[in-house]
Amino acid sequence: MDIVEFFQQSTGKWSSLRTSHNMAVKQQEGGRSDIVIEMLDQTDPEVIKLCELYKVDPTSALCGVRVTWNGTMEWDQEKHSGSTVLVPLTDPAAPNEGQLLREVGYAKKAPVSGRYLMNGEELTLTTESESMSSKERFWFESPNVRLRHSILKRSGGFSMTSFCSEIRMGVANPPEKAADQATTM
Repeated sequence: MDIVEFFQQSTGKWSSLRTSHNMAVKQQEGGRSDIVIEMLDQTDPEVIKLCELYKVDPTSALCGVRVTWNGTMEWDQEKHSGSTVLVPLTDPAAPNEGQLLREVGYAKKAPVSGRYLMNGEELTLTTESESMSSKERFWFESPNVRLRHSILKRSGGFSMTSFCSEIRMGVANPPEKAADQATTM
């Protein structure tokens, strides 16, 4: 499986249950999110805009993916929502790995670039900066069950781990239908 096939298999509406462990304060918490994953063509304006931000030729983008989430965590019961666009760029010397452009990072609310590696049917995303690093691993247990494990480390030694089980709840609305629904509400 390549990264485009992995993202195609990931499209749809997902219900995600998360357990996180904050190692610095030895605290565990749970959370729940609704996630929508949509494929974007390499000619989509959001893909082109992200490539231009990173000064990358948009024709080198394999595809684009929009991820939207809305959820809560036990500790604050506040709504956590947002959206980001991901754009994979393959490494010509190693077709199962490459650069992953993100509009919004895992722990930072700013653009961040990382690396991806497809190992069989498992996707690993790695992002590093001066102050932190993150590693996320995704795999499908079945076509409608996706699992995710992440590790976040700060330079001062703080780290957090999380495990998510994600159940597909349906297909994502095509953009035309989503716009139609918004105008009828």
